[in-house]
Amino acid sequence: MTETTDLGPELDEALGRYRVELTGYCYRMLGSAFDAEDAVQDTYVRAWRSFEKFEGRSSLRSWLYRIATNVCLDLLSAGNKRARPMDLSAPQHQASAQLNERPEVTWLEPVPDGRVLPQTADPAEMALAKESVRLAFVAALQHLPAKQRAVLILREVLAWKADEVATLLDTTVASVNSALQRARATLASTRIRESEAADPLDGDQTKLLEQYLAAFEAYDITRLTALLHEDAVLSMPPFDLWLQGHEDIAAWHLNQGIGCKGSRLVPTTANGMPAFGQYRPREDGQPGWAPWALQVLEVSDGKIVGLNAFLDTARWFPLFGLPEQLDEAYEVQQGA
Repeated sequence: MTETTDLGPELDEALGRYRVELTGYCYRMLGSAFDAEDAVQDTYVRAWRSFEKFEGRSSLRSWLYRIATNVCLDLLSAGNKRARPMDLSAPQHQASAQLNERPEVTWLEPVPDGRVLPQTADPAEMALAKESVRLAFVAALQHLPAKQRAVLILREVLAWKADEVATLLDTTVASVNSALQRARATLASTRIRESEAADPLDGDQTKLLEQYLAAFEAYDITRLTALLHEDAVLSMPPFDLWLQGHEDIAAWHLNQGIGCKGSRLVPTTANGMPAFGQYRPREDGQPGWAPWALQVLEVSDGKIVGLNAFLDTARWFPLFGLPEQLDEAYEVQQGA
């Protein structure tokens, strides 16, 4: 019992030091910001309960990753996997579009950068970290069996050695290498769409986002669609509807989505990409704007290729630290 007491502060420090990277690992495994937080909490509970059995043959970090992996594998044993609307159906056309809501557990969830991206002074490491939490990449991971998913994340994202992964998963190096090869082949077949990180923004990206914000707030759909790639995609979880291309996206905004006219956007980031909290004019006629969607933008080659509008603002806005509502004072402040 003396050893546990002496090492308790060390475990406390480790739990704090590795929280963000463990959350990022669990998020990539599970595709849910909230499930990842729960998995890390469960990891810490299990770590404390079994700390007396920790023999120091591996580092505390490796030991915590082993526990976190087991937690994630347990959660994935039911076969549930997160998806984007584009993974589940063909695109609809605006004229015949139907809004079918699916359960919360269906959808791949956005996550704030600060919850899953550890700070690093190495630009290459940060670029890789952001690339590995992009919505398209995390969605592609969901196509992998759970253990292949763990192998690929540990080897390709976190740069663990094959023998380290084999030890963590209680398997052989040959098995790890085989799983990695199969995982790579599956990801290659999904043809993940490229998108660019949000921070730091270069001059062209900054200009594009400024133009998008101005066009959306003015509700100038001609200007807005000019910023979109010709086969850009609009999706709106928890609805399984998704639209593709200028014509349908523009028509949606001018018809079913006309309630977004007069909206205000508050910049943020999600999954290493530019994002906005969208606030629509209040429906009760009072001054101000009410939360409507977390917009996560995918950008590539100077155009927006993805508009992902997550509508469950009661969950997303507190997680991203976005205001509960905007009032006239915000408008005055923005115009100052």
